[in-house]
Amino acid sequence: MKLPRFILGDNTDVPDSIFIIHTEFPRFIIDLKTDDIEWFENFDVENEEEFLEETNNLVKEASEFYDREVDRYQ
Repeated sequence: MKLPRFILGDNTDVPDSIFIIHTEFPRFIIDLKTDDIEWFENFDVENEEEFLEETNNLVKEASEFYDREVDRYQ
């Protein structure tokens, strides 16, 4: 099965939060309410600046995915 790169999720235990799940490496979940990121990978960060830049890019892509999904519901 081919999973989509991003998945939108929610949970009734945390009703005010919406989650974006990134299914490709590096896998993570972002809580859009708090902007917390939970990584499913362990990293040995050799170049912290490069890691931060890539993280920022992925968060931006996740936010764009969310905006696109919300627009499609309206």
